[in-house]
Amino acid sequence: MAGPSARSTRSSSIEVPGTRKNRVGPGDRLFADLQPSADEQKFWLENTSKDYYESPYYKAHVEDLQPVPAPRSTPPRVDLADVIGTDRIALRERGRRLVFHATGDTGASSASRIHLEARVADAMTAQLTAAQGADAPAFFFHLGDVVYNFGEAEYYYDQFYEPFRGYDAPIFAIPGNHDGFPQEGQASLFAFLRNFCTVLPERSPDSGGLVRSTMNQPGVYFTLTAPFVSIIGLYSNVLEGPGVISSEEGAYPLGDQQLEFLTGELAALKPKGKARERAVVLAVHHPPLAADAKHGGALGLSNDIDKACNRAGVWPDLVLSGHAHLYQRFTRHLGKIQIPYIVAGSGGHNVNSPPPGDDLTPPDGYTMPVGPRLDYGFLTITVDFSGRPRVLVDFNSTNPKRPKGDEIIIDLQRRVVEEPLAGT
Repeated sequence: MAGPSARSTRSSSIEVPGTRKNRVGPGDRLFADLQPSADEQKFWLENTSKDYYESPYYKAHVEDLQPVPAPRSTPPRVDLADVIGTDRIALRERGRRLVFHATGDTGASSASRIHLEARVADAMTAQLTAAQGADAPAFFFHLGDVVYNFGEAEYYYDQFYEPFRGYDAPIFAIPGNHDGFPQEGQASLFAFLRNFCTVLPERSPDSGGLVRSTMNQPGVYFTLTAPFVSIIGLYSNVLEGPGVISSEEGAYPLGDQQLEFLTGELAALKPKGKARERAVVLAVHHPPLAADAKHGGALGLSNDIDKACNRAGVWPDLVLSGHAHLYQRFTRHLGKIQIPYIVAGSGGHNVNSPPPGDDLTPPDGYTMPVGPRLDYGFLTITVDFSGRPRVLVDFNSTNPKRPKGDEIIIDLQRRVVEEPLAGT
C-alpha cells in the first residue's frame, strides 16, 4: 500500500507503469489505481488536529469568515467533456441519460471511523464498477468537508486519496467549512486549492503516491456542465453556523461575487431549463434548510438563493447540501412547483441526530416527507432524458441493518416530486 513516504510531486503526464490504458480525456488523467489495496486499518499519519480547537489562534478566529479565492475564469465553468473526453460524453448522449454520485462530509478524522468512510467509498466504487455504459456514474460531486478537522494537506492521503483509490471517475468538490478554516500561518483553502483547483491535472504531493490526478476546477465556486444537467456549486465559507455566500447587505465582510455568479448562471440556464432540455442542480455545503439546528438552515443563505432565483426568473430542480451529518429530504412548494432540498452529509465522517429539543417542523412552504436518517450513505442521481425528462434521486444507505434507502423522481415537465418508488 502506498503511504506518505511514497509521496511525489510528479505530474500525471509522467508515465506510471501499467497505467497508459487507463488515461482519460484531454488532460491525460488518471483516476484509480489499477490494483487497489485493501482498506486501511490505521492511518499512515495519526490525526491530532482536534487539539487545534484549543489553540489561541482558533479561538481568536473561529467566528471570522475567510476570503473567497477569485476563480481563474469568469464565469467559472468546467465542461465534463474536457475531463473525461468526448467519447465518454457521446456514450451518455446516445443513452440520453447521465448518472453521478453525490455526498458530503466524508473525511474520517479518527481511526475509529476509518471503516465508516471506507464503507461509503467502497459502496460507491462497487456501484461504479458494476454499471455499464450510460448507467455508469460519470463522476462524484463532493458536497464539502473532504478533510477534517481543518482541511490539512497532511491528512489528504488518509481521508481522501486512500478511501477513493479505486473510484475510477472524476471527483469534483465544493469546500466545506472544515476545508477552509486556516491553520496559523497558512492561507484558507490552501490544500483544497492544490488538490481540486490546479491549473492542469497533475500528481498531488498529498496523494501518498496514489495516481489520482488533481482536479483543475476553475475555482471553489463554479458550474459543472454535463450532458442534460448543469450543477452550480457554491462555497458557503467556514462558520459552523450559518453558511454565507455574500455580504448579506453589509452584515458580513464579503463581496457579492458569488451572489452575482449564481444569478448570472441561473439566467444563462433559464432558456434550456424552461424548455425542459436540461436539469439545473444547486449544490452548497451549508444547508439552506436542515432539521439539525446546529448545522443550519441558514436563513441568510436561503434568502440569497431566493434573491438570485427571483432575479434570474428560474429555480433549480434540485438543491443539494451536506454539513448536517445525516440524510434528510424536504420539498419546497412554490405554487405548483415542487423542489427537493436534500441534505446528504453522512458520507463517512460521522452521523448525528438532531439535538434534543430541536423543532423538526419545517417552515411554511416546505414539507419534510422523510424524517432524518442516521445512516451513512450517498446519493446516486440519474438525469434521464430517454423518455419524459426526469431526475431520479436514490439515497443508498450503507447500514447493513437498514439497507433500505430513499428514492424519488423529479418530473421535469410538471416540476413535481413523485414520492418513493413502488416497492421500496
